[in-house]
Amino acid sequence: MSRVVVLGAGVSGHTASAFLRKWLGKQDEVVVVSPLAEYNWIPSNIWVGVGLLKKSQVTFPLAPVYRRAGIEWKQARAVALYPEGSNGTATPQVEIEWTGAGKTGQKEKIGYDFLINATGPKLNFGATPGLGPDGHSLSVCTADHAEETSRVFLEKIERMKRGERQTFLVGTGHGTCTCEGAAFEYVVNLEFELRARGLRHKADVVYVTNEYELGDFGMDGIHIRSGGYITPSKIFHESLFAERGIDWITRAHVKQVAPGVAHIETLEGEERELRFDMAMLLPPFTGVGLRAFNRAGEEISTNLFAPNGFMKVDADYGKKSYEEWKPADWPRTYQSRAYRNIFAVGIAFAPPHAISRPRSTAAGQPIAPAPPRTGMVSAMIGKAVAHSIADMMGGAQAPTHTASMAEMGAACVASAGANPFTGAAASITVFPVIPDYDRYPDYGRDIEYTFGEIGLAGHWIKILLHHMFLYKAKLRPGWSLIPE
Repeated sequence: MSRVVVLGAGVSGHTASAFLRKWLGKQDEVVVVSPLAEYNWIPSNIWVGVGLLKKSQVTFPLAPVYRRAGIEWKQARAVALYPEGSNGTATPQVEIEWTGAGKTGQKEKIGYDFLINATGPKLNFGATPGLGPDGHSLSVCTADHAEETSRVFLEKIERMKRGERQTFLVGTGHGTCTCEGAAFEYVVNLEFELRARGLRHKADVVYVTNEYELGDFGMDGIHIRSGGYITPSKIFHESLFAERGIDWITRAHVKQVAPGVAHIETLEGEERELRFDMAMLLPPFTGVGLRAFNRAGEEISTNLFAPNGFMKVDADYGKKSYEEWKPADWPRTYQSRAYRNIFAVGIAFAPPHAISRPRSTAAGQPIAPAPPRTGMVSAMIGKAVAHSIADMMGGAQAPTHTASMAEMGAACVASAGANPFTGAAASITVFPVIPDYDRYPDYGRDIEYTFGEIGLAGHWIKILLHHMFLYKAKLRPGWSLIPE
């Protein structure tokens, strides 16, 4: 009998644990450690944040799903790894701290044969003073955050109905943020709802981002084939904002959020104050703070983790200039170089370098998007790692499956307004995710497989994906047949 411990139950961790349970023998154990009692389909938090869905429509309890599937679940957070064992045992262990099940605050160690770090990110609101729900801005990063954002948004709607003008500020809350796509989806949905309610004339909508140009999305932008034309995502993005009257500020770092005002500095060194009545600003990400110790109890965290707290895997982390990095630097198997039985998936793995060109102010403040690795990409990585572990438990000496972002494509459907008759969504495919100018010298990507459209059909696809992926996450009959 062998045991695989999966730390995290987000898209990547949940995918990995589900496939492990499907592929491993009944005598093998799959244990999931997650501090939250519920699964959250995060892409639909956008709709919660504008009052179109309730929290209960994007979440479900994990316990009954895992119980039915034969997966052991512990509502706890991982705090430390002991990959060489501890307390007189050579069995690798992970220390957890319970957050539920009547054991809150209690700690214990769990042995493992293989471990998957799928802890995702820490939402680092503290990087910007005043940022976040405990400060002076809102978020849609969790279902609870999105629910509070909805409450405030609907309160602003009522103010506008009474004749008050309101300013909405949406975007990134720090110069090193990722997930610009979520900020984009939220601002266009917010603007759509204002129009749908006949209140657009009472609102100013401003978008602030750390992107050098709109449409960068932490991927150095893309060129989209659409309607017989090839269009840079910058034009695609700017055109949509111009059509909807959304003002934008690029190359910006939010230095501080005070009540009703965000203090920003731009890449050029300009400092500005952005007044708002409601602000939804995303935080930067770091690792969750896992530490690692050897058998003697000495800390070896730097062997396993990058300075940002994400886990180092089979990538090239050597110091290189932006011009020197290659797609081959990116990980393929997501196996730790330090320990063959440890893997990291989804946001938990450390990218070897930025995809978008790094830029900083004269004073040294970085203002550039961090690489995205969420959604479809996370699920594909989780599945590949689960397959490799299943094979290694069956006798394979090394990982058997790969999921390099430099060798895979991805699809994204970004909501631009939710209505069955007048709504829209941007449907985009990209191949490969990491640009490769050696293979595709013109655009860095295969233009035959990189295309996009925006329209009502995309909205219906987005609705279908919402229901389909929640069905899959609940491990309903035939779940494994639904693609990642």
